[in-house]
Amino acid sequence: MTPAPAPLVVFDLDGTLLDTHADLVVSLNHTIAVLGLEPVSYDDLTHLVGHGARVMIERACRLRGHPLEGEAMPALVERFVAHYAAGMPGHTEPYPGLIAAMDRLKSAGYRLAVCTNKMESLALGLLDKLGLTHYFDAITGGDTFEYRKPDARHLTGTVARAGSDILRTVMIGDSINDIAVARNAAVPSIAVPFGYSDVAVSSLDPDVVITHFDELTPELVEKLLREYAAKVAV
Repeated sequence: MTPAPAPLVVFDLDGTLLDTHADLVVSLNHTIAVLGLEPVSYDDLTHLVGHGARVMIERACRLRGHPLEGEAMPALVERFVAHYAAGMPGHTEPYPGLIAAMDRLKSAGYRLAVCTNKMESLALGLLDKLGLTHYFDAITGGDTFEYRKPDARHLTGTVARAGSDILRTVMIGDSINDIAVARNAAVPSIAVPFGYSDVAVSSLDPDVVITHFDELTPELVEKLLREYAAKVAV
């Protein structure tokens, strides 16, 4: 009998793996300053992030009463990317308990991946600067494929790149895009409440909420996979 493939744990990046808020706010404010707009704050961030730099800039401009014309966007995205990349890793750091949790999973033979709507080059650059790329079998961004979260194909494409099986996959995230992509791809989801969601993550109906990465164990992942397989088999 062929053994089951190793489980794959897929992480969102901003607000899940890494606390990136300080650097996102600085680079976003650097970007919109060229338009003469008032800075945004951390309190605004939950309404702005989750769909990549382009949407974040568009939302920030709209928040400041300055809807953008289409031709203005490429230069603003370029300004944001250049500033953000030049400052990496800045004040960004892994959330408490993350490294120990990933070590536990890797020691148990698990595979790990990142599925983020952040540009792939920025995600790769940031993880590399933090010395974390070696943990992951795949890292995909919002421009890796023609589709992005919450489209299921972003997650299924990440799983394929990691050489794993969608039936042995769990998605971890902090926002509606993460829980929705898990639901759309028919995999169980874990939500974390310390990220950038503008609503309580429990209201997004994840399979489980963990409040600290100390709770992320092989036993929890296996339990979720068993329960989800039983649920979908009914």
